[in-house]
Amino acid sequence: MSLRPLLAHLTDAADGATLAREGGAAFVSASLRPYVLAALADEDAARPALVVAGDDRQARDLAADLRAWLHPRPVRFYPSRGVAYESHLAPPPHLVGLRVAALDALLDEGKSASRHRSGSSDADARHPADRSGRDGAPVVVVSAVALSEKVPDPALRPHSFKLRVGELLDLDECMAELVAAGYERVDQVEDRGQFAARGGLLDIYPATEDRAVRVDLFDIEIESLRWFSTFTQRSLGETQEVEIAPAAEIAAEHREIAEMAALEAEDDRPDVAELLPVERFGAFLDLAPHAAVLIAAEEEISPALADHWQDVCAAFHDADAHHLYVAPDAISAALDARAHVRLSSYDTDQPLQFRAQAPDLAARSLKEAEPELEKLVRSGYRTVVVWPQRSEGERAAYNFARVRSSWLGEGDPAGVENSLRFAHVNLRDGFIAAGLKLAVLPEHRLFRRRRQERAPGRDFGAGRRGALRSFADLRTGDIVVHEDHGIARFAGFETKTVAGVTRDYLYLEYQGDDRVFVPSDQLAKISRYVGAGGAHPPLSKLGGKAWERLKARARRAAQELAGELLNLYAERRRRTCGPSRPSAAYA
Repeated sequence: MSLRPLLAHLTDAADGATLAREGGAAFVSASLRPYVLAALADEDAARPALVVAGDDRQARDLAADLRAWLHPRPVRFYPSRGVAYESHLAPPPHLVGLRVAALDALLDEGKSASRHRSGSSDADARHPADRSGRDGAPVVVVSAVALSEKVPDPALRPHSFKLRVGELLDLDECMAELVAAGYERVDQVEDRGQFAARGGLLDIYPATEDRAVRVDLFDIEIESLRWFSTFTQRSLGETQEVEIAPAAEIAAEHREIAEMAALEAEDDRPDVAELLPVERFGAFLDLAPHAAVLIAAEEEISPALADHWQDVCAAFHDADAHHLYVAPDAISAALDARAHVRLSSYDTDQPLQFRAQAPDLAARSLKEAEPELEKLVRSGYRTVVVWPQRSEGERAAYNFARVRSSWLGEGDPAGVENSLRFAHVNLRDGFIAAGLKLAVLPEHRLFRRRRQERAPGRDFGAGRRGALRSFADLRTGDIVVHEDHGIARFAGFETKTVAGVTRDYLYLEYQGDDRVFVPSDQLAKISRYVGAGGAHPPLSKLGGKAWERLKARARRAAQELAGELLNLYAERRRRTCGPSRPSAAYA
């Protein structure tokens, strides 16, 4: 189900039509920004769109929001490298996969077809997610830091290749080709850019795919290709062919020279610009087609570019930075020349303004939410409630007594009076826009369940600081503490089927690329981080002993505090009931 039909509400409004047609600057409330960006990008769906955000986290979250609004139109996230060029290290394969997929989605697909070993047609050479002519051209969300990093010429990449059922495959030759393409051989694949071989099976996690593929060989013939879960090792379906995209941005000889230099002492290490073919590196905006619609968030980009450039100049001693990075002035000039729309969070002197409020109804139950929704409908709002689980929406529709509801579909008219619409979509935030007469409310924004008072004698742990009583207490980006794994960032909910059982998991991000999926029935193990000063603490690293040492120190400190309190209470009792009042005990 898609929210895409709702995008027309922006361009149907006078100011929205002006912004889409003429471009320029506009103030947009934070809650409304993903909707406005999606509507502007979809105004001419045949043209690719490039959306520029402040940093990688903003760009990733924005890409997730745009997928909900633009589905099934392809939306790609182009992150920064994750490691600086001056470190002499190659970016991790999962980031390379995202970067390659996003860049190739913007480039002319006829050029990418020549890189394939097989003589497939242009349409076949596309990445599966981009075979979407009827759904629209791709939308790519890029961060300001990623814009400042020069990109190797795509011709420098290792060649991608395809595996097809029925074709012959030399296993040793294929593994050598995978290594040359930047893949790492492991015992069991877990992430993009890895492969494992045992017997007649070859497991590969392609850099641009969301799941791994198992190649089953009969002698030297590919007998089957099966997608599988790296979490459960269970099959997720068969395919007739799979494209193995490179997991590195430059050829093996350049990577190996840089990686060997990284092992040398810092004083003896040559400059990375001397080891890489920097003359064939270019700006990302120069590679992106000029026909692409470019939309920028103005005030978030300049500070990010300035901070990153300062770090770059310090690392390169202000000498060779221009070989591998683009200066902020050059990026700003390119954005001034090409950006069709620039959105701002400041409403001062903005010619166009689009305002909305966060959709917090503060209801404690469906019974309390229904009159609030009815009020919106009767006020003429096109009202849509978004449910991550369709069954929850169907249950709510059954229990509503005062307002009619139905599911949003492609055939729905643009406006339906006195009705409430439901949609089965994962959406982080919604809005209530008075100017557009549009209200989109995610289920987790619909309810605010009241915290119950802790009765005397109840379990003390239920009332501890930061304790969570329901999923409604969590918001994406919250810092939480898992009693076994430490401090993490809550990244949302995901539904997974494990061993034939489907249930919800909490997605927790840890230091680096570490992540954990916690079953929803283990919510008691998680609490919200409560710290002084409001600053976010460093995230924990999985597999280390730092969290255990921290818990041990906390236990010792708690025991010492308990001992001090016992001594204090004993001294207080001695002074209260001491020798000066000997008869009190016999009164």
